Amino acid sequence: MSQPVTSPIRLACAICLFALLGVEAAAAPAEDYPTRSVRLVVPYPIGTGTDTVARIIAQSLSEQLGRSIVVDNRPGGGTVIGMDLVAKARPDGYTLLAATTSLVITPGLMPRLPFDPIKDFAPIVLLDTAPLLLVANGARNVKNVRELVAMARAMPGKLNYASSGNGGAIHLGMELLKFMTGTNITHIPYKGSPAALQAVLAGAVDVGINTFSPSVISHVTSGKLVALGVTGLSRLPVLPQVPTIAESGIPGYEVVSWHGLLAPAGTPAAIVKRIETDSGKVLQDPNVRAMLSAQGFQIENRGAAPFAAFISREITKWTQVVKASGASVD
Repeated sequence: MSQPVTSPIRLACAICLFALLGVEAAAAPAEDYPTRSVRLVVPYPIGTGTDTVARIIAQSLSEQLGRSIVVDNRPGGGTVIGMDLVAKARPDGYTLLAATTSLVITPGLMPRLPFDPIKDFAPIVLLDTAPLLLVANGARNVKNVRELVAMARAMPGKLNYASSGNGGAIHLGMELLKFMTGTNITHIPYKGSPAALQAVLAGAVDVGINTFSPSVISHVTSGKLVALGVTGLSRLPVLPQVPTIAESGIPGYEVVSWHGLLAPAGTPAAIVKRIETDSGKVLQDPNVRAMLSAQGFQIENRGAAPFAAFISREITKWTQVVKASGASVD
């Protein structure tokens, strides 16, 4: 018995129907999102600054989304392990990344990453930024950035600076300063910011960039440290007399640490927008703002498009600095 022949018109209609059903099936999860708990991957250990900020955001964002957000600490590989986990996760909005400065610095330091920092992620929101502070030992005869640059040019390689370790934002922040001023200041790496700060205080090194913290501010106030410049684009309210490095004769200089949320590439736009919008509400919460401010962070709340542009610019900048300096990770 012969099989019935499907007409071209009937076949076309069937294909269209299945296509429409497929679109509806794909759209439904975005419309209902979230229906279960969301995982927020933090590529750092428990108790670190990034972990603290992630938990602040997760608690408040879970209230906005109506579902719990589980913080999943996945340190290792210079943050590559955690970032790679998210890059390869299912793009359904249930696995997010608490991204930091390492996302934009690592590509220059590790050219053969198992993921593409731009193509494999969907930026959602830049949450906050924090400037750093360029300081000198109080006994050194240098009072501002211009004097430091002049001294470095007069004595190539004779001045030195402390960092918290090879390949970090503090190390590369000084290398950016050297790159933009054409100076030669010797790098002395230490194990962590506290050790680097202590080296400057003890006079073992001349200068250093350090995180903005109450202890650093207290040393500046006492005169043990001289604050030469702020690495961000605006002055610190707590040190209004200290100019930014950009306004100290190095226009365009900017180094900030930051936190943001990313999802795997391919995550539905509606889900990205939902998280972006709810994150904006979180950042308007006075309690959240106060807690982030206590950590030294300034609220940014830049959405998906401006955050993506920021990431692209930062990767280009830091890749150039790494190449010019020859920096590498430990």
